[in-house]
Amino acid sequence: MWFLLVFAAIAVFVKLDRIAAFDNFIIHAVQSAESPPLTSLAKGLSLVGSSRLAIGISLLTAALLFFVLKHRIELALFLVVALGSQKLNTLMKLWFHRERPNVHRLIEQAGYSFPSGHSMAAFSLYGVIAYLLWRHMRSRLERVLLILFTVVMTGGIGWSRIYLGVHYPSDVIGGYAASGAWMTLCIVCLEAWRNSRKRRMP
Repeated sequence: MWFLLVFAAIAVFVKLDRIAAFDNFIIHAVQSAESPPLTSLAKGLSLVGSSRLAIGISLLTAALLFFVLKHRIELALFLVVALGSQKLNTLMKLWFHRERPNVHRLIEQAGYSFPSGHSMAAFSLYGVIAYLLWRHMRSRLERVLLILFTVVMTGGIGWSRIYLGVHYPSDVIGGYAASGAWMTLCIVCLEAWRNSRKRRMP
């Protein structure tokens, strides 16, 4: 619910073009720290969030769930979250038609800006993997490390898109919120189905 509310609020501000002050403040704060090491880091994180690598990680995860762990239901959840997030991103970009920032771009990127595809892919991919792994972890330390890794990777990819000048901060936050809402809906539906199935079992 909170994810959906955050996305709706940002979407309204973007559509009404009332979020420029916020975006410019964050962009200035992020890009003012520009340095060669940070630029290399940002390009690396942006590559990690790219479609090619995301597809590779997705295929590896799907193979692990199907062939090794035999978790067919969890595989279905993973695929629905990942593929659904990608499709939603495409549709929303076409709907909002927001142009990318045109000030101090460190790399070139085609396509529309809102919501950030890298941010949506990172949140849905690492988020659903964290959810699936969490269910099979018993150690508190393992769970803490899992959450830290997920937050660092997802946050780092979003930061890289702002630093490189190809997305507004509102694109990134909107992408997180959209993927979070979609992933939450999928998980709630799965858990409801599981509970319904348990009640029907003798």
